[in-house]
Amino acid sequence: MSSELQWQQQASALRLTGKLDHETLLPLWNQRNNVMQGISEMDLSGLSRVDSAGLALLVHLQDIVRHQGTQLIFSGISDKLQSLIALYNLQHIIVSSKESR
Repeated sequence: MSSELQWQQQASALRLTGKLDHETLLPLWNQRNNVMQGISEMDLSGLSRVDSAGLALLVHLQDIVRHQGTQLIFSGISDKLQSLIALYNLQHIIVSSKESR
């Protein structure tokens, strides 16, 4: 798997692959408003690494979608990412598909 962050839109879902960290997130940050149009689900199962900067970007993307009048549901959250989410007490913001049912 490439360490470069990549994303692919499939209908209303956005799939992220690679690493989402301070070194790789700038392209997605620069295109965030266009990329997030019509997105209601984000698949994180293809990510090999997420650091605190990557988590901050996920929170910001959630905020963009919320301002569009919908909720962003995350799927494929790894145990390491779940630990990072809990460490920053963001369980109420980063909602996984398991919790939304």
